[in-house]
Amino acid sequence: MGLRELKKEQTRELIADTAWRLFADRGFDRVTVAEVAREAMVAPATVFNYFPTKEDLFFFRLEAYGAHLVEAIHKRPPGEPALDAFRRFLLQPAGLLAQLDAGDPQAVERLRTVHRMIDASPTLQAREQRALSGYADALAALLAQESGAAAEDVRARVAANAMMGVQRALIDFVRRRILDDDRPDRLAADVRRLGKRAFALLAEGLGDYAAKPPND
Repeated sequence: MGLRELKKEQTRELIADTAWRLFADRGFDRVTVAEVAREAMVAPATVFNYFPTKEDLFFFRLEAYGAHLVEAIHKRPPGEPALDAFRRFLLQPAGLLAQLDAGDPQAVERLRTVHRMIDASPTLQAREQRALSGYADALAALLAQESGAAAEDVRARVAANAMMGVQRALIDFVRRRILDDDRPDRLAADVRRLGKRAFALLAEGLGDYAAKPPND
């Protein structure tokens, strides 16, 4: 990385870190881009050069996870099903959950701060759903390309949305648990346990799942 690129990356990190500090202190919806710029000692135009929207400031690091996920599926070994690669990536210890699992006492509060801000902001909730939909679209395009699917073949999109559905469900599970303060010490282990059950359901197929029981 050249000096110019390094300075640009340092500026990006400074702006993002400043925004996160303000968001954590006051909530996402109560902070303006002008305030972020003032605290970071840059012009508002500079903030928008790096982050086109305020939501980009919040999801700067979180959205990188989705790009890494699709890349991991693309780089899986020859012959490995996409579901196996997706499961391995999603259930491997990473981020704040990994820090929580390792006993980091600050991880609980950082994780709670992230989910509290999203839970309190319809704007962030909408952006989160758009991001997850975008990952599903990217994954579907990859699967369709690799399988040589015809334009009218919807299986790649169905498969991608089914796999991303596991991630959506686990995000919702983590949010409920961490905001309810319900055994955060067990959270990472419970995510792995429930994730394995969810992926087993996909691997086995939905044909016999949730058959309606007979009347009493």
